[in-house]
Order: sequence, then structure tokens, then C-alpha cells
Amino acid sequence: MDKSKRFFLKTKRFFRKRLPPIQSGDRIDYKNMGLISRFISEQGKILSRRVNRLTLKQQRLITIAIKQARILSLLPFLNNEKQFEKSESTTRTITALKKNI
Repeated sequence: MDKSKRFFLKTKRFFRKRLPPIQSGDRIDYKNMGLISRFISEQGKILSRRVNRLTLKQQRLITIAIKQARILSLLPFLNNEKQFEKSESTTRTITALKKNI
């Protein structure tokens, strides 16, 4: 082979096989909070299938389990801690302004 043709050959890339996020022994259930909490964002939203690297069947089971946990109040519907802090600070400034008037 000529040296000029060598540059056009594709090099083989080795990819590390990622472990599946749900093992075969794990049960997808609303009581399994350790498993469910891995598939929820900081805001309390359910992460997409692409981000989770789940199969379609696993994603459906996870969403059902998360919704059951929310209804039974094991999980909050929204994680509003930052919003509460902002609303408290704005109410304080409004009351302070009213006292000064």
C-alpha cells in the first residue's frame, strides 16, 4: 500500500461498554426509592430515555413507579426549594417597603 492511501483508512475505535443502569435483579417498584431517585432530575422531572439509557419497557415501568410514588407522597411532584427562597425574599422586601411608606 502506498503511503498516500494509508491516511484514508479508518482507525478502529474502541468503546467501553457501559453498564446498564438497571440490573436484571433490580425490581422496578414505587417502594424502591434508591432506584427511582436515580431517574429524576434535581427539579423533580423524569429524565428521558436517552439520558437514562433505558429500554422502552424499563422507561415505562420507571415512569409508572415514579407517578405512583408521587401520588402516595413518597416523592414530591416538584422540587421548589429555590423558588420558595426567592418568594420569601421578595415578600420580605415588599413588607419592608410598606413599613417605610
